[in-house]
Amino acid sequence: MILVDATGITMMRPDRPLFSDVSITVSTGDRLGVVGINGTGKTTLLDVLAGSRQPEGGQITRGSGVTVATLEQVTRLGAGTVREAVGAGWRGEAVLDKLGLGDLFDRPTDQLSGGQEKRVALARALVADADLLILDEPTNHLDVDAIEWLEEELRRFNGGLVLVTHDRHVLDRVTTRVLELDRGSSYVHEGGYAGYLEGRAQREERAAASESTRKNLARRELAWLRRGAKARTRKSKSRIERANELIAGGPQAAARAGDLDLTTLHKGTPRLGDQVVELHDVSIGFEGSEPLVTGLDLLLDRRDRLGIVGPNGCGKSTLLDVIAGRREPLAGRVVTGPTATVGLHDQTGRALDPQTRVRQAIAGDRAQPDWWDAALLERFWFDSDAQRSPIGLLSGGERRRLQLVLTLAAKPNVLLLDEPTNDLDLDTLRALEDFLDDWPGAVIVVSHDRTFLDRTVDDVLVIHEGLARRWPGGYAAWLEDRKAPTKGAGSAVPSTITSSRPSRPKKRSGGRSRSTINREISKSEKLIGRLDEQVARLHAELLEAGADHQRLADLGRELATAEADKAKAEDLWLALTDELDSLP
Repeated sequence: MILVDATGITMMRPDRPLFSDVSITVSTGDRLGVVGINGTGKTTLLDVLAGSRQPEGGQITRGSGVTVATLEQVTRLGAGTVREAVGAGWRGEAVLDKLGLGDLFDRPTDQLSGGQEKRVALARALVADADLLILDEPTNHLDVDAIEWLEEELRRFNGGLVLVTHDRHVLDRVTTRVLELDRGSSYVHEGGYAGYLEGRAQREERAAASESTRKNLARRELAWLRRGAKARTRKSKSRIERANELIAGGPQAAARAGDLDLTTLHKGTPRLGDQVVELHDVSIGFEGSEPLVTGLDLLLDRRDRLGIVGPNGCGKSTLLDVIAGRREPLAGRVVTGPTATVGLHDQTGRALDPQTRVRQAIAGDRAQPDWWDAALLERFWFDSDAQRSPIGLLSGGERRRLQLVLTLAAKPNVLLLDEPTNDLDLDTLRALEDFLDDWPGAVIVVSHDRTFLDRTVDDVLVIHEGLARRWPGGYAAWLEDRKAPTKGAGSAVPSTITSSRPSRPKKRSGGRSRSTINREISKSEKLIGRLDEQVARLHAELLEAGADHQRLADLGRELATAEADKAKAEDLWLALTDELDSLP
């Protein structure tokens, strides 16, 4: 059964089209993910599909009697209690309990935090028995257990699903098609998240080939134009226009700036000394209430990559506030090293004046942003036009992205990120992961995004029932140990936790730590990627060399060297992974 059919949908921004000619059909059983950089119109498209907003062009047709339940980016709960807002009796209470709200059934909705409101709205959508579910970032504010439960619920749902999420794991497990919005255009990829990645890569390869052809044509047209006015008078006006278009770069918009040299951006980060941040027998929480965490000892190294995980309400954000110096501990000492400059990107972000332009926000008291600021903005998808845009015209995700850039622009060498993936698009997440990969400072991340944690942290600090323990080997190692049978069945943390004192990654006698090897593996993977590109480029140049024997010989030698280098890099990668597997 067709639930909703969109044909040629167009929506506008004040200064340009948001997207145009988007066509998609959602039927019973469909699982559609919607992806794209912040500001491309994902939330707007969901509103159009849900019927809460009319398209400015195109047509929407809905199946007869089709019911729709939505989770919007900005939630709206009516007056009353949480139980009344969700409804559905025992089913509503069961879903609320799974989403971590089991103790809030009778709380008035006007006394909820933003994250709690979002979870109540999600529960209301899940129990609505609708034919079509339209969910905008449903994993925001959920902990690991709730996300895993939600995945299974969505997989079992019999109706149609349209989903916007930054969680790549959810996209991979739940969706079967992906609609990509990219610079006003749309593309449909079969096969879920993996299909989207493959389809996008193929499109970019075709675009690169087209750009190569365009450059060759442009060179010929430029030679023709330079023959002078006499030659041009014998040519048609259309050819002159075509020549100018080719030389100018063609009618297509330029690709986003995603290949900037990150090492250049890292040069502005001040050097961090041996003493970073130390917590000695610290207890955190709120005055007049039971402490959230007690007896915490933590020694942060200058190259630490530490994730903090635990259920909602266990004290993760409060701990970041204590480390950042925004909140005093209930007990114990916090020591910050003399060279440590702490930057905190929290869940609310700093307030932004909607009248201020993006470039003015990052420049601060200076008249203009310097080259470093401009490069950082470009790295996170604010091109020259976006830099001149008033903040009031940015989407919610773009504002969140700007808040992140403003935190990075302060050049901290100790970076605290509290749920940084909320409301960010997939491209920005990958850019942030790459930025952190070689960043010369310490990072602490609170996140429930499994893919993001896998890529950015070496160890995790697990908070459970008032205790905290440092878990070597990162998020994946913790999950694996967590799922293993323990004496305390059902415990969120294995029963071996008896102390909150952190344990450092184990080393073999004379060997290296797990985090050091992981960093070497990451560098090796980047090198292999660069060599892959070099080999592919040389193969292409060999095909274009024709009968130029000298050029063919030169390219053949370069290709042999590149392939040998690639083989060595792959051997190194294998050796490093073997070394990692051999660690206790």
